[in-house]
Amino acid sequence: MTTFPVGLQPRCFALVPAAGVGARSGAAGPKQYVPLAGRPMMAHTLQALAAVPDLVATLVVLAPDDDQFEALLPEFAGERAWVARCGGASRAETVANGLQELLARGAQAHDWVLVHDAARCLLRAEWVQVLIAACADDEVGGLLALPLADTLKQASHGRVMATVDRQAKWAAQTPQMFRLGLLRPALAGADAGVTDEASAVEALGHQPMLVEGALENFKVTWPADFALAERLLKSR
Repeated sequence: MTTFPVGLQPRCFALVPAAGVGARSGAAGPKQYVPLAGRPMMAHTLQALAAVPDLVATLVVLAPDDDQFEALLPEFAGERAWVARCGGASRAETVANGLQELLARGAQAHDWVLVHDAARCLLRAEWVQVLIAACADDEVGGLLALPLADTLKQASHGRVMATVDRQAKWAAQTPQMFRLGLLRPALAGADAGVTDEASAVEALGHQPMLVEGALENFKVTWPADFALAERLLKSR
């Protein structure tokens, strides 16, 4: 188990990887900038994070050639969010580069980093606070997740091959909260099968805590998700 200095009060930083193009979404450009309820999708995400009192700062990691952030989200281009154009070819590489940027800006190994998907734009500040409270004294950290309710099918060529037992299975969400000094080496050893921070930490032999999230905290991924997210945002 990784050990950290005793007596040092850890701080909490948010990290939002936003260097992808959202190929599955069907959007004409990067999906984080698609308008939802009158604002770019990522504006709703950053607004929620800005309302979390325990977060010291939020770092948005963009692609090196991103030329839209300041124009479309001017309210977050100053003190409300740090911006780094150091995104990589994969989520793991983008987050790893973001961790290096946090270190350069003064974050320490014992500080917590909450990695959150830009496309989970229905996030509420109180859900983040619940996660922080649950993980604050934990040795590993954890993530928001939901117990699976649907029956799961394993498929091949559009046909059911087996029914998968859903007992004790959860759907991972974000934020995912780990200490910088644990997450950095975990991602350094990540292979192509690592699709979130928790799986990278698991690969080191750790067992992240599952903190129950909310059904609304879904990731906008498919074309139909945009209309659903907009309806929910407008209903708030």
